[in-house]
Amino acid sequence: MASSQMTRAYPQFSEIPLHPDHPPHSAWGLWGKDHELGTLNHLTPERVVAAAKEVQTGTRFGLNWALEQMDHTGGFRETIKHEIFQLEDNMNVRLIQLIQGYTDHLEDDRITFNTQTSTQWDGLRHWGFDDGRFYNGFTQKEIIENKTPRLGIQAWAKHGFVGRGVLIDFVSYAAKNNIEYDPLDFYAVPLKTAKQIAKECKFEFQAGDIVLLRTGFTTAFEKVSIETKKKIMAKSPFKYPGMERNFEVLGWLWNTQIAAVAGDCPGFEAWPPSEHALHQILLAGFGMPIGEMFALEELAQECEKQKRWTFMLTSEPLNVRGGVASPPNALAIM
Repeated sequence: MASSQMTRAYPQFSEIPLHPDHPPHSAWGLWGKDHELGTLNHLTPERVVAAAKEVQTGTRFGLNWALEQMDHTGGFRETIKHEIFQLEDNMNVRLIQLIQGYTDHLEDDRITFNTQTSTQWDGLRHWGFDDGRFYNGFTQKEIIENKTPRLGIQAWAKHGFVGRGVLIDFVSYAAKNNIEYDPLDFYAVPLKTAKQIAKECKFEFQAGDIVLLRTGFTTAFEKVSIETKKKIMAKSPFKYPGMERNFEVLGWLWNTQIAAVAGDCPGFEAWPPSEHALHQILLAGFGMPIGEMFALEELAQECEKQKRWTFMLTSEPLNVRGGVASPPNALAIM
């Protein structure tokens, strides 16, 4: 992905916002007032080439959770609808004439789903500041009117995500250190713990990294009954594990020049929110993609087997003009 030209030297977290009229902790205009890539600008050609060197065994893992796995959302969002039908039953006469003599058996299917109900990237149209402004000052009014595709997911789809992925495997760390927690309830993973995990796994965070946090949510959610899922989703507020929420985390992500963050839970940060919401600042302030409900179980097993928690990661979002979110179509290649 070609990087946009920065309008000034890369600032530290303490130096943003770049203009007094911008929201706190926002980096609007750093790569130009109209650019749409946000922190994906850290995925420079040089870093993509370096990420390719992570491929050593050729083993690869799809990171998309099955679209039908989130089979209960508490009515907050609709679940997937998948229809399979004979094409002949839905064709006009002309099309039937065109295919006659070639096949008597022709099936199609139709999938309708909310982009927030399985593995996804939250795009820059998803979450704005309290005043209704989104990344680089785009407004909620403009998004609803949808007269321009600005900040839509298509901007990310043009080149996709290609970079070094790093796995913070909190599930394994907790098991080794007798840390008890419920992966279907609130638990905040401290930043110091994430750094300790990286130290024990012998890798250092680098500029352009795509950080994946494994908490065990998706695996646990798959295993429980529908009755249990209803109880989980009925909680007010909904609760799940993730990264702790504070300015230390925000400063670390920004100063390290992380390209994107993701986890196997419904949000990268632990929920319910505390005083400082990562979602709002990461998306609307930094322009940083947030990945949710990634399938990390098999990847974690392979990382443990190879004793290597870094890999090449690719992702190609849907090319939908003005899209708010998208399945990542993500692969980890080791």
